[in-house]
This record gives sequence, C-alpha cells and structure tokens, in this order.
Amino acid sequence: MAWDFETEPEFEDKLAWTRTFVREEVEPLDLLFKGRNYQVPTGRLKELVDGLKQQVRDQDLWACHLGPALGGKGYGQLKLSLLNEILGQSSWAPIVFGTQAPDTGNAEIIAHYGTDEQKARYLQPLLDGECFSSYSMTEPEGGSDPTQFKTRAAKDGDEWVMNGWKFFSSNARWAEFLIVMTVTDPDVSAYQGMSMFLVPTDTPGVDIVRNVATMGESRIGEGSHGLIHYDNVRLPADALLGGEGQAFAIAQTRLGGGRIHHAMRTVGACQKALDMMCERALSRTTKGSLLAEKQSVQNYIADSYAELLQFRLFVLYVAWEIDRYNDYKRVRKDIAAVKVMTPKVYHDIVQRAIQIHGALGVTNEMPLGQMWMGVPAMGLVDGATEVHRVTVARQLVKEYKPSDDLWPTEHLPKRIAAAKLKLADYAELFEHDVANI
Repeated sequence: MAWDFETEPEFEDKLAWTRTFVREEVEPLDLLFKGRNYQVPTGRLKELVDGLKQQVRDQDLWACHLGPALGGKGYGQLKLSLLNEILGQSSWAPIVFGTQAPDTGNAEIIAHYGTDEQKARYLQPLLDGECFSSYSMTEPEGGSDPTQFKTRAAKDGDEWVMNGWKFFSSNARWAEFLIVMTVTDPDVSAYQGMSMFLVPTDTPGVDIVRNVATMGESRIGEGSHGLIHYDNVRLPADALLGGEGQAFAIAQTRLGGGRIHHAMRTVGACQKALDMMCERALSRTTKGSLLAEKQSVQNYIADSYAELLQFRLFVLYVAWEIDRYNDYKRVRKDIAAVKVMTPKVYHDIVQRAIQIHGALGVTNEMPLGQMWMGVPAMGLVDGATEVHRVTVARQLVKEYKPSDDLWPTEHLPKRIAAAKLKLADYAELFEHDVANI
C-alpha cells in the first residue's frame, strides 16, 4: 500500500523555480499591464511575453494540462494542482504557462473530439499561445441549464444555420473562435438533441452585442463576458465538433476539468490572502500589543489555515482520482463537492484578511478588494453552487440502500435482537446487561 504526501524531488525543483519566476518575472505584468492578459500581445509586449513563455518551455512546464501528444508533458492533474497553486496568485501566470481558462478546457475537447483538420485550424494555434478562444454555452433566459436552451442550429443543404442568443461567453471579445452549444434536434431530450460547433468570431451573423464585466472590474460595456446574438450564422458541415447530438458528453469532459482547475487556482489565491493576513498581524500594533497577539486575530489565522489545508488536500485527492481513473464521470461527485467548497473557503479566508487589514483592505491599493469582488462569481462559474450540491447528494445516496424494514439499520432494539441470535450460546453472560440498556 502506497501512501505519500511528498512531491518527487525533480518536480519539487520545478515548483521552486516556478515560485521564483512568477514572483520576480510574471507579477510585474500584473501590476503594469492589468487587464491585458487575454489580449493577444503585439510589438514589444509580445517580445516580452514570448520570452517568458520560452523560459517556461525550457523548464518543460508549458501547457501542463495536456499529454505529450498535444505538446504537454503528461504530468497529470495532481502535479497540475501543485503548479496551479502558484499560478493562481497571478493573473498573467496562466497565460505565460499556457494553462489559462477557458482555453484549457476548449483545447481538451478539441483534442478529444476534433478532426485532424479542426485540430490543425483551431487546436494548434491555441496550444502555441497564438490566439484565445471562448466557450459559448450560457443563455440569457436559460442560464447554464441546457434543458432550457433556445439557440438552435438547423440543417440547410450542406450547411447549418444558427440562430439564438448566448450570454457570459467569457473572452469572446478577444477570441479567434467560439465553441457554441446549441439545439440541433428539438424533438428529443436535450441530452441527445444538442451539438457543439466551432465558430470563428468573424463569421457573418456573429454579433457581440455588448461585453459585461463582473462586479468592480470596469465600466459598462468594457468587460470580458460577451452577450452574443447568432443571427442566421451559416456554418459548413465541418464546423460540427464531435458527432451530432454529442454536446452533453463533450460538455462533461470540458467542465469536469474546468471545475477542478478553478479549485486549484483558488488554493493559491487563498494562500496569498493568508500570507497577507499573517504579515499584517505581525506589522500592526493596537492597544499596546501586536494584532498577532489578539485572540480574535489568532482565531482568524488558525481557522483560515485549517480550512485551507483541508480544502487543499481534498483538491489534491480529487486530482489524484482523475489521474487514477481517467474518467471524469466516475469522479463527478467529488468534483462537484470541490466546486461547492471553493467559493466558501475563498469567501471566508479573504474576508478575514480584509478585516485584519482594516480600511486598507477594501481599497484599490491592496489586491484583497479585487479578490473579494470575485467571491460571488466563484459560486456561479461552471454552474451554481446549489446545482453542485444536488449532484453531490444524488450521487452519494446511490451508494446506499433503504432500511429493509420499518426501523433504521442502527436502531438499537433491532441490533440487540440480531446480536442475541448470533450469541445465543452465551445468553447467561449478557441478559443482565441488555436489560439495563
């Protein structure tokens, strides 16, 4: 039996290099080029970013979410978790390391379901870091519930014609192409009647009506989440990703990985908040003593550490499960449980860090305010927390069965009767004890 909480020395060296590299080389981009990480760089900025990407490639750390056949190193989800803890502390780091969302999930499904031509046209530029993509699934009315989707693609000769609206299509304004989930057969259930299409953003009829920002990000119309109108968009037959009616299977492949990747990066963000919390507690004095000597502050620090450690170990465990079984469906319950935990842990630790910093914590001079604004979104991305709770409960109760009679299995009179039958030859030893229960 193997049971080990250590990282092999060779990969630990890579993690140590990554910590230094992100802090010294990548975080300056966060400070000086904020909000430009999802725009394809040009000119001298491109030279700078490409140079950083090359250093990552030289360390064999580029696109670690992918196997060797697709340009990655096949490290697996567990090692990716350890890496993402570091990358989650910087907005530019995922770009520099080729692990940014939503491109990681989009690359994964094109790799699994795309034709050779689709991989050459869409996947390879994505892997090379030459473009960005968008996953266009959520709708204004149906939200993220595919059974309520109205966007439809209908056959017209050798082409498809797509009509409908999509909302919160992240990074659509900078994407070269979109992966669109749409109804293709309204006469069957959504689980069999939906398909996915690869749609270049410059296709006639693709209208990004406006871009929406999450709370506190920017002015109206300047966000990164697109409201898109697909107005008689004509697509060739080879725009279909996977087979007709396969959208649900494809979506599960994509979203399973995306949810655990969000959790991985959240571990890093929470660690950064805890680091700031502890530094502040050792730096400020009030009422004659350091904040670190105040019992309430000590409670904040202790609770945050314990919650983060539990969360981190669970994330690593789920990543290990994915590596072991190579089946997101088999790990679905635990991925959903991680998704439920992610916004709560993030909320609690960031809130405590803000409180210890006082008024400074809510200003734009500390990253905590921006982290706090992202807390509500974390409970909604890749499906609302409430939906994932339902998934956990439904999957978990499948592992149980109802009691075989009126009384619960652990009902003591019932168990005592069974024990009497089993040990009937020793009745004289236990009758007095049973009578006193």
